[in-house]
Formats: sequence, C-alpha cells, structure tokens
Amino acid sequence: MEESRSNFREQMVERLLEFAARIIKLDSKLCSTYTGKHIYGQLFRSGSSAGANYEESIGAESKADFIHKSQVVLKELREAYYWLRLILKSQLLSKDDDDLKLLLPENLELIKIISKSLVTAKQNRTT
Repeated sequence: MEESRSNFREQMVERLLEFAARIIKLDSKLCSTYTGKHIYGQLFRSGSSAGANYEESIGAESKADFIHKSQVVLKELREAYYWLRLILKSQLLSKDDDDLKLLLPENLELIKIISKSLVTAKQNRTT
C-alpha cells in the first residue's frame, strides 16, 4: 500500500512539474501585449504554485494539514484553469495551439485527481 502511495505521489509531482514547465513556455507567446502579460502572470503564479503546494502536502504534519494543503492545490489548479479558458476565449492563443491543447485537458484531469484525493482524505480523516 505504501509503495503504491509513493508511486502515485511521484507521478503527481512529475505531472505538476510538467504542467508548470508547459505554462512557463507560454511566456514568449503571451507577453507581447499588456493583456497577455497580465494574464500570463496570473496563470504562471497559480499554475506553478500547484506543484509547490502539492510538495508541501506530502510533508503535512497531520491529516488536517494534508487536507488544507491539498485544498490549496485544488484552488490553484482551478484558478489556472480559469486563466487558460480566458486565454482561449479571448483568442490570445488559438484553440489549435499545441501547448493550450495539452494544458487544458491536463489541468482538468489534475483537478479531478486532487478532488478525488480530497474526498478520500476527508472520509478517512478519523482513521
């Protein structure tokens, strides 16, 4: 059980790291206008902090601390999803942009994974 939990954590760390790295690559595509620069900054902060907060959740001091830190991860991922959708809706990047085509579904999947993890953690809070 502990080994599978460790493998899951390692996979999540890598996915969140890759997610942040892909966001970083959007810098050159978005920062040529004031609007793009502003939105990129918001996306960069939320998208890159999700992984850092996930790392903190791994070292949580208690189940309550784990839940709190995981909720922060979820909040940041949801915010990143908002900014990605805004980039698409405002046509700052084309819907055919390769990075955007990868980031949007990955962001949604990460939200679902963290949400499910939170549900499980809350159910197991007293055990």
